Amino acid sequence: MSKTILAFGDSNTFGTPPMLDRDSNNSRYEEDIRWPMVMQKYLDPYWQVIEEGLPGRTTSLADPEMGDHMNGQIGLKIALASHGPIDLLIIMLGTNDSKIQFGLAAEQIASGLASLLNIAISPDMQRKHDNFDILIITPPHVKEKNALEKIFFNAAEKTAELDKYYSKLAARYKVGKINAGDFIETSETDGVHFDPSEHKVLGKAVAKYILNNWP
Repeated sequence: MSKTILAFGDSNTFGTPPMLDRDSNNSRYEEDIRWPMVMQKYLDPYWQVIEEGLPGRTTSLADPEMGDHMNGQIGLKIALASHGPIDLLIIMLGTNDSKIQFGLAAEQIASGLASLLNIAISPDMQRKHDNFDILIITPPHVKEKNALEKIFFNAAEKTAELDKYYSKLAARYKVGKINAGDFIETSETDGVHFDPSEHKVLGKAVAKYILNNWP
């Protein structure tokens, strides 16, 4: 019997292509491009993947423009309550937390991720799913380019520091961790989203990690 993965993230888990302008954020890559579905291909038939990507999602912040539901704490509780049982939770978040409007440093963004880990490891959630493992993915750093440059002002430096703090969290919480920046980079088009080739590389890399650590 196959195991189930819940892939919880933002627009890069949803599959938003690099944006030429801010009005193009409703686009989505096809299944054969999105990294969770690429991962599914390499894991099949051992694992089944549930995609839970929401463009604009943060670790723990309501967005004054996009809405309170961008708070990942709310989304994770809903996702874990509406899907299940799962065997592995993957979280790739933090990029949107680096927007200039939130004024957060890398360490504060990591604190938001810690709040999600606290939700996931809570006895009620673990009991509901008969226990599940957790893998966090550090997103690749932002490049501050073109259509999204103003929104992500100063984000390049902050997101380049994220993996240091995410690594500390992974060790403290005893969960798996991958730095996506070891395999891919954000697009030169908008500096935030992934080109199709990067989705395919990331999906394969995450699948390999899962098969090596949760056979």
